[in-house]
Amino acid sequence: MNNKRTLVVGASENEERYSNKAVKLLRAYNHDVVALGVKSGRIDSLQIATTIDPSEKFDTVTMYVNPSLQQGYYKQILDLRPNRVIFNPGTENPEFEKLLKDSNIEPIEACTLVMLRTNQF
Repeated sequence: MNNKRTLVVGASENEERYSNKAVKLLRAYNHDVVALGVKSGRIDSLQIATTIDPSEKFDTVTMYVNPSLQQGYYKQILDLRPNRVIFNPGTENPEFEKLLKDSNIEPIEACTLVMLRTNQF
């Protein structure tokens, strides 16, 4: 399987949150994961960052942030120039999706967990 370096936006220590489940499943599938959250913490041995270095390179960004809170991430994510951004259920954002398309970044409305389990990631 190809290792797709992935940024999980909205990462949380709360094991009930889908962002937490996604970090764990991505790691179980041997993807290199960076967790970005509002507050620092840990998901297993992975540190949750509160900022991201703009020189970092990612294949995929997966969103777990409500659309009303995404605007603060637009420039950061566009500057990272990932190949794609996955909008998980409840995070769909037509405004941001258009900005991504205009920057030749593929927006995908899907569930990261389902994509992983069905070998579509």
